Amino acid sequence: MGAGSFTCNKETSVMNICSTTFPLILALLFTSSHAAGQTQVARGVVYHDANENGVRDTSESPVAGVYVSNGLDVVATDEMGGYELTVDDDTIIFVIKPRDWMTPIDEQNIPRFYYIHKPAGSPDEQFKFKGVKPTGPLPASIDFPLTPSADETNFSVIVMGDPQPDNIDDVSLYANDVVAELVGTDARFAIAMGDLVGDDLSLFDPINRVHAVLGIPWYSVYGNHDMNLLSPNDKYADETFERVYGPPDYAFQYGQVHFIFLDNVRWNGPQELDPRPRNNNYGGYNGWLYEEQLTFVANYVATVPIDDRIVVCTHIPLPTLHSFTDPHMTPQFGRLLEILSSHPHTMSYSAHTHINEHYLAGPEDGYRSATGSIHLHHNVATGSGSWYRGPHDEQGFPVTTMRDGAPNGFIKANFQGNIYRERFKGSRMPADYQLAIHAPSVIPPAEAGNTIVLANVFNGNEKSTVRLRIDQEGDGIDMKQRPQTDPGYTALRDQQYACPPPGRRLLKHTAMVTPHIWEVGLPNDLAVGVHVLEVMVTDMFGQQERGTRLIELRP
Repeated sequence: MGAGSFTCNKETSVMNICSTTFPLILALLFTSSHAAGQTQVARGVVYHDANENGVRDTSESPVAGVYVSNGLDVVATDEMGGYELTVDDDTIIFVIKPRDWMTPIDEQNIPRFYYIHKPAGSPDEQFKFKGVKPTGPLPASIDFPLTPSADETNFSVIVMGDPQPDNIDDVSLYANDVVAELVGTDARFAIAMGDLVGDDLSLFDPINRVHAVLGIPWYSVYGNHDMNLLSPNDKYADETFERVYGPPDYAFQYGQVHFIFLDNVRWNGPQELDPRPRNNNYGGYNGWLYEEQLTFVANYVATVPIDDRIVVCTHIPLPTLHSFTDPHMTPQFGRLLEILSSHPHTMSYSAHTHINEHYLAGPEDGYRSATGSIHLHHNVATGSGSWYRGPHDEQGFPVTTMRDGAPNGFIKANFQGNIYRERFKGSRMPADYQLAIHAPSVIPPAEAGNTIVLANVFNGNEKSTVRLRIDQEGDGIDMKQRPQTDPGYTALRDQQYACPPPGRRLLKHTAMVTPHIWEVGLPNDLAVGVHVLEVMVTDMFGQQERGTRLIELRP
């Protein structure tokens, strides 16, 4: 590779484990000895890498009009493919993949679109996991190769939260429970929405090897379990992530869609280094976007055509979801929406909370699109479900239902121009398993009028219409959305504690009130016998789903 090489980012070895006690003096040394150096100007060229060797040959032409960033400023290359950006001694410069071009990907299908400038390397001498090796002086030219690759107008993306293996056995569970069914997918790329691992950063490489089998690029969000927990502060907590995946804040374009990735996990340091009252953070972290990140978003959004779609990806939810508050939200959500308000086609993804939930943001939240459109924030399903906990099924996999009663899994997102729709997919579940119906199997006839039928519509929200039809007669009756815990999840959890099966038990405190449950009472004049309950759903995208359950009125 040439001056814009990515070789400094491929180290995967781990430093020796140090003591878990982190003295205060070490943090002070980091603060004083690793401050950013003098500002310099980085220059380089974005070019058409015709022979795909990663080196700019004299015959290879420059590419004009491509955006390059230092994580704050966004500049377009000139007619000679050139750019200039300021850097300090801790800067990652990256090219923003334009439409109909592709950046290099490595043998694990990780996109390599950046150059790390850390002359002295990461200050990780006492960290458990290594960061970036010293990169040396700023190269004379940091060049970024691109190859032509026609983006489709109509394309799909796999979006999955929290693979989060704690150990190598969990990696194997994830591989066969979730990733195996995606082999041969027609998705153009996948997005791992943070918590790629569960604090053991040596598992980055095994999880990347699993992802690589799909043969599509994997873009990664930085999560709170991807941090180096021995960092004394937020500045250095992501050094290992940067070594493996590159910048935690970046962007790229595919088709008519612009994806913006942001690190919204603020690390406040280990407990012994953070004596402040912990009423606004948990486990040393909280959701946060810095002013520099918002400036980066504003600078990039200003370059996006008004009719294109913008998708923001973070790990911690941006709004306060129904079931969560601080620190599992991002106080700057309103500021971000104000920036996005210039564009009518925007949305965002998060993960982190191990539930599948939508939030529809409008003017009251800060999103004031001229067209009156809403901003959809989707906290997506997780591959790990309830952290690989749950009773084992007949194949030996944990039934690791998420906290909202939905199965572990992922979202398959589809973009057609700027039009968006999505569908939930439970791992190893039939594609049409989109809801669970809860009702007693046997009901005394006198109790029919007092019996409530619940429907957990895994990907439902307030724009969904849900109706119950009995014995396939008529159009059915409306069900009312009523947030509550999923009775199937709580029964599964309670059963595990009453009669522990093999495997790790679901945590007692984890059942969450979810908004995607609807309910309705049965009519009191049902005849004795077996009846067919059919729940019919039309979601916010116009997609129709059905679920069926049999009940019997038995004297």
